[in-house]
Amino acid sequence: MKNTISIDRSSLTRFAWLSIAAALTTIVMKSVAYLLTGSVSLLSDAIESVVNLMGALMALSMLIIAARPPDKDHTFGHSKAEYFSSIVEGILILGAAVVISFTAIDRIIHPQVLEQMSFGLIVSTGASIVNFIVARILMKAGKKYNSITLEADSQHLMTDVWTSVGVIGGLVVVAATGWSLLDSIMALLVALNIIWTGINLVRRSVDGLMDVALPRPEQIIVETVMAKYRSKNVEFHALRTRQAASRRFLSVHMLVPGNWSVHDAHHVAEDFEGDIRIELRDAVISTHLEPVDDEISIDDINEKYMGEIP
Repeated sequence: MKNTISIDRSSLTRFAWLSIAAALTTIVMKSVAYLLTGSVSLLSDAIESVVNLMGALMALSMLIIAARPPDKDHTFGHSKAEYFSSIVEGILILGAAVVISFTAIDRIIHPQVLEQMSFGLIVSTGASIVNFIVARILMKAGKKYNSITLEADSQHLMTDVWTSVGVIGGLVVVAATGWSLLDSIMALLVALNIIWTGINLVRRSVDGLMDVALPRPEQIIVETVMAKYRSKNVEFHALRTRQAASRRFLSVHMLVPGNWSVHDAHHVAEDFEGDIRIELRDAVISTHLEPVDDEISIDDINEKYMGEIP
C-alpha cells in the first residue's frame, strides 16, 4: 500500500523571485562600489552576486518543474528536479572562484591605488544587508517546506554575506594602513570560500540523485514510531529509505501475528503510516504485510538494506 500527503509547492516560486530581485539589487550596488573604489575584492563580491542571479534563475525553473504532479512517465513526481538547480549553482560558484582568483593574481602583479573607499564601503554594506535579510527568509522557507533548492540558495547568499564582511574588513584595514596588497589577498580568500561552498552544494546534490538514505535524525524518528508498534506485537524489517529533494520515500516489511485478520492488519498499517507522516511530512510510505510466524517472512531479514536502522 502507498500513501502520501500532497503539498502544493508551486507557491515556492515566489521565494525564487525574491532571490532574483535581491541578486539584481546587489549586483548594481556592488558594481557601483567597485567602480568607485577599483577594489578587486569588491569586484569579486560583485561577480559572486552574478552567480547568485544565475543560481536564482535556475532555482526558479527547477521549482516550477518540481511542483508538477506525477504523470505516466514520472510516477514518483518531479521533486528530484531541485537537485539539478543545486548542481548547476555549485558549478557556477566554482567557475566564479576561478575568475576571481585570476583577477586577484593579476592585481597582485599589477597593483592599483584604491579610491573613494568610504562611499564604496557604505554601498557594499547595504548590499550585504539585503542579502542577509533575503537569506534568512529563504532558509526559513526551505526548512518549512523541506526544499533543498531554497536552502541551497539561502546558504549561498549567507556565504555572500560573510564574504562581504571579510572584504569590507580587509578594505577598512587597507584604508587605515595603505597596504593595498591586502585587497588582492582578501579576493583570494573569497575565492577559496566560494570553492568550499560550491563543492558542498555539488556533493549534496549528487547524494540526492544517488538516492541517499534519510538523515540519521529522521531515521531515529522512524525507529521511535516503530517502537510504539512493537509494543503491539508488530515487528519490522527490510526498511529502505531515500531522499528525493522535498520528498521522502520509505518502504518496510511489517510482520503481524498470524491470527490477525487482513482487515485488522491493514488498519494497523494505516495507523503506522499515518504516524510516520505526522513526523515526516510529505513522506511516501510503502508497507508490505507479512505474518510473523511464517518462516518465509524471515528469509530476507539478514539481507543488507540501504537506510536500515542499526
